[in-house]
Amino acid sequence: MIPLLSSIIFLPLVGVLLVALTPSRLDKCIKYTGLLITGLGLLLSIYLVMCFDKTKSSMQFVEYCPWLTGLNISYHLGVDGLSLALIFLTALLGFIACLASLNIQEKVKEYFIFYFLLMVGMFGTFMALDLMLFYIFWETVLIPMYFLIGIWGGPRREYAAVKFFLYTLAGSVLMLLSILTVYFLAQPHTFDILKLSSVGFDPHWQMVLFLGFFVAFAVKVPLFPFHTWLPDAHVEAPTPVSVLLAGVLLKMGGYGIFRICLPFFKDAAHNLAPALAIFAVINIVYGACVAMAQTDFKKMVAYSSVSHMGFVILGVAALNSTGFNGAVLEMFNHGIITGGMFLMVGVLYDRAHTRDLSQFGGLSSSMPFYAFCLTFLSLASLGLPGLSGFVGEFLSLVGAFGHYPWLVVLAAIGLIVGVAYFLYMLQRVLLGTLNPKCVSYGDMTALDLISVVPLIIITFIVGFYPQIVLTFQQVTINGIAHLF
Repeated sequence: MIPLLSSIIFLPLVGVLLVALTPSRLDKCIKYTGLLITGLGLLLSIYLVMCFDKTKSSMQFVEYCPWLTGLNISYHLGVDGLSLALIFLTALLGFIACLASLNIQEKVKEYFIFYFLLMVGMFGTFMALDLMLFYIFWETVLIPMYFLIGIWGGPRREYAAVKFFLYTLAGSVLMLLSILTVYFLAQPHTFDILKLSSVGFDPHWQMVLFLGFFVAFAVKVPLFPFHTWLPDAHVEAPTPVSVLLAGVLLKMGGYGIFRICLPFFKDAAHNLAPALAIFAVINIVYGACVAMAQTDFKKMVAYSSVSHMGFVILGVAALNSTGFNGAVLEMFNHGIITGGMFLMVGVLYDRAHTRDLSQFGGLSSSMPFYAFCLTFLSLASLGLPGLSGFVGEFLSLVGAFGHYPWLVVLAAIGLIVGVAYFLYMLQRVLLGTLNPKCVSYGDMTALDLISVVPLIIITFIVGFYPQIVLTFQQVTINGIAHLF
C-alpha cells in the first residue's frame, strides 16, 4: 500500500526535480508542472478526507520508521481531526496560489522550486508526530518563504524578508531549547509527541516549557506584541505568497498550541489561560483599530488577520470543547476567507499598480464580478451570520464567555470595528462615482474567477452548514478538552 501521508508531503519534491531538469526558457512548461503537482496534491488530500474515520480520536494513516535510534528520533506521521482540515486547507490554497503564480514573469524556475519546498514544510508540520521531525518541517518553511518574499516581493522586500526571518528564527531557537528540555525530562527520553502527551511534567518546568513553545507559536500566529513582522511581510510579498502566508503559515502557530502546549503542559495552560485571554482580546481590538486606520488595501487585510487570529487564542483560553472547536474552525475559515481577500487585492493591484484605497471608487459599475466577490468575502470576514467567518468566532466567544465575560464584551468591540473598516473599504473601492483613472480596468478574468470562486463556495457551505467541518474535528478536539 502506498504511504498516503508521505506521498502528500514529498510529491512537491518531485516537482522540484522536474522543474530543476526543465530549461529556464520553458516558462509555461514550468508553470504547468506546478499546476500538475499541486493539483495532484489536492486530489490526494481529498482522498485523505474521504478515507478519514470521523468516529476515531486516535491517529490515522500512521507511518512509522526508526530514524536516529540512538536518540529515539523516528520518522513518525499521522493525521487526526485536529490536522485533517489544515492539510486540506494547505493543499487547496497551494493549488489556488499556484494558479495565481501563473502571472509570475521573472525567475520562474527558481520561484517554483522555492514554492514546492514551502509546500513540503507546510504539509510536514501538520503531519509530524516526532518533535524533531516537527521542528525540521517547521524550519523548512522558513528558508523558501524568505526567498519568495525577498526576491519576488515589493520595493521593501529585503527589509520584510529579513524581519520575517529574524522573528521566526528567534521563536525557533526557543522551540529547539524547549524540545531538548522536554526530551531530557521525559523518562525514557523520547521525542514522540503521543508519548510525551501522557508524561506528567513537574509544574515548575511546565510553566517554563509552555512559555518557550508558546512564544515560538505566538510569533507565527501572530500574537501581540510579536505581530509586527506580519504587515511588512504581507505588503511586500507577491499575491500567491500572501495567500499561503495568511492561509497556512499563521495556522501553524495555532496548530502547535493545540498539538504541543495543551497536551504536554496542562497545569501551565490552566494557570496561564487568563493571560492568554487578555492578549487575545488585545489582538482582536488592536488589530481591528489599526486596520481601520490603513489606506493601503493589502495592509488593511493584513491587520484584519491579526484581529481574527485573536479569536483563535481566545478559544484556546476557554479551555473547553466549545472554545477549542471554535478556535480550530476559525483557523480553517480564516485561511479560506483571507486567502480569497488577498487574491482580490492582487486582482486590483495588477490593474491599478497601486493599493492606495483613495485611488479607487465606483468599481461596482465597471467590474461587477469583482464587486460581487469582494463584497461576499468582506461580509464573510466581518462575521456576517450565515457565512463561515461568523461560526468560528461565535463558538470562540461562547466558549470563553463563562470564564471571561468582560473580556468577551471587549472582544465584541473588535467585531464592531471590523464591520466598520470592511464597509468603509467597500465604500471607497466599489461605491460612488467611477474614478476616471479606473475606467480602463477590466473585470476579473477566467483565471481570476477560477481561483476565487472555490473559496467563495466553501465560505458559503461552511457558513450554512458548519457541521461539515466540525464533524471531522469534534471527536479529537473534545478529547483535548477533556484534559481540562
